[in-house]
This record gives sequence, structure tokens and C-alpha cells, in this order.
Amino acid sequence: MDFSDIKGHGKAKRALEIAASGSHNVLLIGPPGSGKTMLARRIPSILPPLTYEEALEVTKIHSIAGLLPPYASLLTERPFRSPHHTISDAALIGGGHVPRPGEVSLATHGVLFLDELPEFKRHVLDALRQPLEDGFVTVSRVTGAVTFPARFMLVASMNPCPCGYLGDPKRACRCSLREIRRYRSRLSGPLLDRIDIHIEVPALSVSELSSEREEEPSGRIRERVLRARKIQEERFKGKNIYANSQMTPRLIKRYCPTSPEGLELLGKAVEKLGLSPRSYHKILKLSRTIADLDGKDRIETEHIAEALQYRILDRRMMEGI
Repeated sequence: MDFSDIKGHGKAKRALEIAASGSHNVLLIGPPGSGKTMLARRIPSILPPLTYEEALEVTKIHSIAGLLPPYASLLTERPFRSPHHTISDAALIGGGHVPRPGEVSLATHGVLFLDELPEFKRHVLDALRQPLEDGFVTVSRVTGAVTFPARFMLVASMNPCPCGYLGDPKRACRCSLREIRRYRSRLSGPLLDRIDIHIEVPALSVSELSSEREEEPSGRIRERVLRARKIQEERFKGKNIYANSQMTPRLIKRYCPTSPEGLELLGKAVEKLGLSPRSYHKILKLSRTIADLDGKDRIETEHIAEALQYRILDRRMMEGI
């Protein structure tokens, strides 16, 4: 699968390039058939190759779960896990009489894709908060506790409303404001706080779909991702993290020098949108990744401005929809 297969969606592709560069979590929002799943399934094609240590860890997890392919001694592809929305919390997080790794662990060093995010049970989604924050899960039983790695990139998709056509220029939305709010309320604030990028994926026009313009291939995007990851690898050497998304507040203070104008813009946005401290830090980490892609040591106003564009749900909630 290659990004050159997808017509248009330049803004979404840019957002996914940033996400892959800093291992940021993403939420794709758009009407049915707009290309959200196609975009998500091509993310592994722009991620860096597994290191030997990562490949060993991925192989161990899949071996414990009994999912190692026959005659495979070492898995070399980044995992892409896409569980159905009917999944239980035990299957997602891990569990069983003899504890086994769940989907969050099987997606370690890869992508966990949750299609139709609001259709998942609320308690199942809330169980994601701890692994997203800590990078591991602990399954406790009477006989003892087992800890599994769970350091993955979360990619999720959802419709903008129950019928799927809110904001669509060609199809009228049939949902009431109350129905839209109830639909959005299935996603808790703490979970959304842990998603760095909210990006709209609108339906393409016929002219865009039939365009003969050659789209940028995954290989070219991957080269930029690798350059940004190399910068982060040098930055975090000896700190047991490898990407900007994993920075602690102390590391953010150290590695996110920002221009006065950029800080002023971020301060105004936080005040206007009522963002939490976690969202404030998410925007700084995202801006750091954008600056890395730009080859800049300091975060400038344009990096903050672009990062703020990827908080569409914060703006909509402020507007009451």
C-alpha cells in the first residue's frame, strides 16, 4: 500500500507525515467513504523500519500470543492491528485466566487502528488511557501480575455526526444538535486529550478523483520522516524514549524553545479554547515535530499555528457542536 494510490487529501497526508515523524496519535474525522481507512492503512509505509531490538520485542509478544507465523524466527514489519468495535476490554488491553497480551501490546512499535471510534464501548476506550500514557499495561490476577509493553501509535477514525454528513457540501445532515453532542460525548475528554492530531478528511469531488496529477509516493514521505526521527534519536540519546510524543513536561521545557510570538499565540489559543495542561503540552510536542521536519532548532510562530490547526475537535466543542 502506498500514499501515491490516494488522490488529493494533501492536508490529511501532511498531518499523517507529522504523526509518523513524532509518533503522535491521530483522529481522522470525515463522512463515510471519504478515505479515512485508506489513509490509515498506508501509515506503516512511511514509518521507519524496525530496529533489531524493536523486532525482538515484537516477535516475543506475538510468540506469547501464539500469533507467530510458521517458520518465522523474527518479525521485521511494524504491526498494524485493527480490532472490531465489538472488542472487549480484556481483548484490547490483555487478560485471561493465564494473562495474554491484548491488541495494545500486539500493536507495540506499530499502529493500533480503531475504525468508527465512537462505536467502541465507553469503558473499553477509557481502558486505553493508561497504556497511552505509560507505554505498558499490567494485568493482575490472583496468582500474580504480568506487565506487557504497549508503546504504539494510535490512529482512529470517526464520522462527524451519527449520519456522517455534518458539514458535507452535497448531502444534508439529518442529525439534531442534541444527537451530535450525544454522539461526541461517547469519547471522553481524557481520551481526546491523549490524541495529538484531530484532522478532517472531507469527501473528494469528482474532479479531484479523476485528476491525472501524480501523487507523492510513500518512499519520498518516508525520507522526510526518517530525517526528523534521526534528529529525535540524537536529541533523546540515553533517555529511554525515541520520539517527541514521549517527552515529559521536564523534557518539553528543555527541548521546546519557542519564540516569544509563538508562545503568545499558544497562550491566546489555550485561553480561547479552554485547553487542559495536557493539551498545552501536546501542542508543544507537535510543534517540536513540525520544527524538526522544517530543520529548525527553535519552535517558531508558524509551527505553533500549524499545530493548532490539528485541534479541530477543541474548536468545535468551543462552538458547541
